[in-house]
Amino acid sequence: MSTNAAAKSQLPERIESEQQLDDLLTTPTLGLLKTVTGLKGDLVVLGVGGKMGPTLARLARRALDEAGSARKVIGVDRFPEPEARDKLEANGVKTITADLLDRKALEALPDAHDVIFMAGRKFGSTGQEELTWAMNVYLPALVAERYRDARIVAISTGNVYPFTPSAGPGPTEDHPTGPVGEYAQTCLGRERMFQYGSSVSGTRVTLIRLNYAIDLRYGVLVDVASKVLQGEPIDLAMGYANVIWQGDANSGILRALDHAASPPFILNLAGPEIVSIRKAAEEFGKLFGKQPVFRGKEADTALLNNPSRYVQIMGGPTVPVAQLICWVAHWLKAGGRLLGKPTHYEARDGKF
Repeated sequence: MSTNAAAKSQLPERIESEQQLDDLLTTPTLGLLKTVTGLKGDLVVLGVGGKMGPTLARLARRALDEAGSARKVIGVDRFPEPEARDKLEANGVKTITADLLDRKALEALPDAHDVIFMAGRKFGSTGQEELTWAMNVYLPALVAERYRDARIVAISTGNVYPFTPSAGPGPTEDHPTGPVGEYAQTCLGRERMFQYGSSVSGTRVTLIRLNYAIDLRYGVLVDVASKVLQGEPIDLAMGYANVIWQGDANSGILRALDHAASPPFILNLAGPEIVSIRKAAEEFGKLFGKQPVFRGKEADTALLNNPSRYVQIMGGPTVPVAQLICWVAHWLKAGGRLLGKPTHYEARDGKF
């Protein structure tokens, strides 16, 4: 049995608490343990306070602990909510409060052999485009220079691709980019800055094009399930999407350190199943005993992502979509906490 198949066989039927959820999200795989065993220095996570950062940092810490390594995991963020910083510290992650756009603060950060770049801006971009460009393009240029001697994994997005036929299979890493909207343009700008830094300094980089991470507290499936539960109409124009369990996404991001190269290595990180929004809503309807309400119909194109390279080199995700749907449905029915941060996956105009 493969390691991924073994992981799937050990999945719980449902998740009952945030403690259980976070424990599952931060359980290292054998592949990740192999990666962290090879780390030669400390790991810095820039922008650790977002939706994925806290569990990624704790996952790295747990993996290092299991590997018997004392190398530090250092999380950097503005930490507008002090309790987020306290929780990381309580789980063995050293934290530093800093505004990454402050060049002096960035220069004062500790050196590191490995860097995960998670800082960025998406929601609220419309109306504050200049801040989005600063966070998504200017900051990557600064980081590429500051950590030019490190291995860097930078989180990008499948939004850099154009819409492709809804029937799939979606763009591979070799597909021409074609960002829709100003946010997506800045994401391509982020990639270009790391590519430029790599060309100048030989920095080893992996660019992660992610679609869409799923936690039970947020994500595309949570958005769809919430609308079914509340009887709200579901816009079908963006009728298909790729999703991936956040634990698998975080593991893939950390394992991508092994593939960092100059020129940068590009990796689509997504689930291989193309999710029909209509069918997902209908499945949630069965689980909730409610009839989904739909608006419009599926367009001939969608924002898709072909993760065949990820599946080939890392084995793909351990949690299938059917399991995610069951977990999300139970979580919502049980009144589990939500982050209140919709993905706006349905946007076709690129405005967020």
